[in-house]
Amino acid sequence: MLMRTTPFYPRLSELNQTGLYTHWAGHLSALRYDLSAKHEYFAVRNSAGFFDTSPLFKYRITGPDSERFLAGVMTRDIRRCRPGHAFYTVWCDDGGYVLEDGVLFRHAEDDWLLTAAAANLGYLESLVGRLRVSIEDVSADYGVLAIQGPRSRAVLRTLAPEVDDLPYFGLTPAKIGDAPVTISRTGYTGDLGFEVFVGADDALAVLDRIMQAGEGHGLRPFGEDALLMLRIEAGLALMNVEFSSARLAFTDAERFTAKELGFAWMLGKDGAALGEDRPFVGRRAIERELREATSRWATVGLWVDYQEFERLHLERGLLVPKDENPVPWESMLYDGPTHQQGHERERVGYATSLMYSPILQRHIAMARVLPEYAPKGSTVHLEITVDHEYVTVPATTDRMPLFNPPRKTASSVEPYPISHRMAPSVEPVETTRGH
Repeated sequence: MLMRTTPFYPRLSELNQTGLYTHWAGHLSALRYDLSAKHEYFAVRNSAGFFDTSPLFKYRITGPDSERFLAGVMTRDIRRCRPGHAFYTVWCDDGGYVLEDGVLFRHAEDDWLLTAAAANLGYLESLVGRLRVSIEDVSADYGVLAIQGPRSRAVLRTLAPEVDDLPYFGLTPAKIGDAPVTISRTGYTGDLGFEVFVGADDALAVLDRIMQAGEGHGLRPFGEDALLMLRIEAGLALMNVEFSSARLAFTDAERFTAKELGFAWMLGKDGAALGEDRPFVGRRAIERELREATSRWATVGLWVDYQEFERLHLERGLLVPKDENPVPWESMLYDGPTHQQGHERERVGYATSLMYSPILQRHIAMARVLPEYAPKGSTVHLEITVDHEYVTVPATTDRMPLFNPPRKTASSVEPYPISHRMAPSVEPVETTRGH
């Protein structure tokens, strides 16, 4: 087989009722296990699901100068990441444009693990210089299983009691059966969740134990189709959708800064969070952008006006579509409706990800808008197709994530009954960001 498989594949392939796969970093990755990805989606939002994240690239970075090295590469000040914790971060080129994003796990003072969606070994090695740093590609050495959803802690605590005290973005060594693992309170669903890192040789035994522990909790596997729904609700950027690597961009229109992508929280007000006396790749360009307010875009969430969306379809004798599958193209945003007398509308941005959220019961989007349209409650007009005609529907901006349950970051969460359903939100609500 030309495509590689993950350490969990022999078991997960038995659970895949559809036989549908996509390719991720040279591996087979299940699109969905069930005939409907919505079933898998609701497992994560109402009970628990598990996802094979093993295709992520994994780099172990060690040595006396490892902190200094990473502080000079990463945009976020990783010196603030204590052992036993993880940081989400991006790294940029000299122009301050984002190359990629990933999660950095700090196991000890001089022992780190970086996960990323694309290969970065050559780039990282090119920056080492004379520093006492070792970078090892351990991608094939580990399987990674994400257990996500309100009952994820209840499932894992029977196998590894350490998860009870694990803080948001914390990590801990543990054992599942006889297998040593590392468990982190991280994930890509915007919900309560954990990721289990296990040696490839022990992966199947650990997966079997997790599935057994999930009996009675509604635990089921979910694939990439469900993951894409979940991450949009959570406001989590996806490379090659929300942004492309500046390394591969042909024009400046394809390059984006951390601030333009909604990562201003990494930088702090006027760059205060960058840290003093910390030279890093892209710092001067980032500081200049903040100082001169030259950001071209702002990243926001959108709530589509559901009454107007329904009217546009019903008046044409059409059923109102409520498709949870994300639209696979960019949708333009304008400053006014399709037909407005005396006004020639102008484009003010575009939605990078658009879908109907089953749990919020609204059409929502992640979008890039001109900075003046970024304040919460600003109105833009989203272009859609109705009855083979381009029309626009009003939408209001909001901070992301649009779905942000308290259990995601809470220090202690009691397991939800499987029948639990979150009350749908029909109006924009103020949310807080957790990273």
